[in-house]
Amino acid sequence: MAMRKEASELAERSSSNPNKPHRHTLSFYSPKLSFYIFSACVTIFVILHIKALQTDQNPTSSLWSHKHQQQRVTTNTTATMAEKLRQAVTFLPLKDLRYAGPAALQGHTWFMSSMYDKQDEEGGAQYQQFPSPSSHGRLLCLKGRDNHDGSRNSYALAFPEALPHNTTLMKGLTFVSYNHYNYDNIWHGQSAVVPFVSWHIKNSCAVPDRWILYHWGEIRARMGVWLGSLMEATFSGAPRVEVFDDVEEGRPVCFEKAVVMRHNEGGMSREKRLEVFDLMRCKARLYCNVSLDEQNYKSTHSVTKRIGVTLFMRTGPRSFKNDTAVIGIFERECAKVDGCRLMVAYSNNLTFCDQVKVMSLTDILVSPHGAQLTNMFLMNRNSSVMEFFPKGWLKLAGVGQYVYHWIASWSGMRHKGAWRDPDGDTCQYGEDDRRCMSIYKHGKIGHNETYFAEWTRNVIDEVKTRKMEEAKMAIPSSNGCSCI
Repeated sequence: MAMRKEASELAERSSSNPNKPHRHTLSFYSPKLSFYIFSACVTIFVILHIKALQTDQNPTSSLWSHKHQQQRVTTNTTATMAEKLRQAVTFLPLKDLRYAGPAALQGHTWFMSSMYDKQDEEGGAQYQQFPSPSSHGRLLCLKGRDNHDGSRNSYALAFPEALPHNTTLMKGLTFVSYNHYNYDNIWHGQSAVVPFVSWHIKNSCAVPDRWILYHWGEIRARMGVWLGSLMEATFSGAPRVEVFDDVEEGRPVCFEKAVVMRHNEGGMSREKRLEVFDLMRCKARLYCNVSLDEQNYKSTHSVTKRIGVTLFMRTGPRSFKNDTAVIGIFERECAKVDGCRLMVAYSNNLTFCDQVKVMSLTDILVSPHGAQLTNMFLMNRNSSVMEFFPKGWLKLAGVGQYVYHWIASWSGMRHKGAWRDPDGDTCQYGEDDRRCMSIYKHGKIGHNETYFAEWTRNVIDEVKTRKMEEAKMAIPSSNGCSCI
């Protein structure tokens, strides 16, 4: 008790003595500090509010800055994507060496082997077009001009906005032709251009600015004279064949618009081929200034009696052994028919227009098997063809010996059969050995006067009867031009 009382008195004395030091509890509160903090907050708020008001009064500046930043980002992104696309362009060999032997002829898949053809309609030409939906808007690019090894020439597809570096861009329409034969032979060359003419008819008569010609993937510098003249007549201008002479070696060339054909006329229907041959016939006659008076030679006979028989002769392989004897047979038979006129021409000394004029006067074409028979489409529709072969061709020449039978059908003519000479050079290997074809290929053709005379009489009579029937029925001629 006494101790608690003393402690209480001591505590009261300590608290009541102002001069004696003592400890204080720590505290952050101060009225003056609070005032300073409050004033600073108000000042910062006012400044920020004024700044916000100034920004709101000029919103265009802010939007332009934001848009400019977006454009800069977009531009940088586009440039980056374009560069990536350029780097992604891969050139592949035009001639794919993975396809060899017979496989190379099965759809010609070795030429631009990664691509697929399109066909707009049943019976139409098979082709590729760039740019197009199937190419996803990409352009065709080529590189190389090797004329000995097609695997050294290459192709690629590229977007217009991302062409490979140092690219040459060629404007206009480019026709790219693949041909596994050559462009000097008039049949092989004509077969290669038929689908282009079909595309031309279907596409509002579009005319190419240039041609690029490939033979087994190797670039070619020209068409043969006959084929070049036919294309000049058909497209109303001499074909410009591009060989990239002005392009630095190894530099890519891309094309604003390109059409590629690699199947020749294969797969086209007879209807579509007839359209093509009708157009080429008509344009060739216009080009060569063949008038109706020249087509239907001046004569006192009526049109139903005008029958033109043309012996289209060859020199060298597959020529007649005795031209004089053969000509004599046809002269005698033609002389027996009122209005029949015989012409004898040699294909090797006629210009293109000479051939056009001769064919326009011909109702019956008599000729040995050979490229000169390609001219048959220049006759009027329903004209007749008589074909002659040397010994050995029937067994050993393969299906190619029927090509002019096919062309007659495709161009609207009437193939009246073929005479095959049973006599000729003897082959040391035996008549059926394929090695004999090297001998028979260059053989000459004899004649059989009795057979030739009877055959000629029958064909002339058929032509005469047909002409009279057509005149009676007033059947119009199918020689009109489109694409004029």
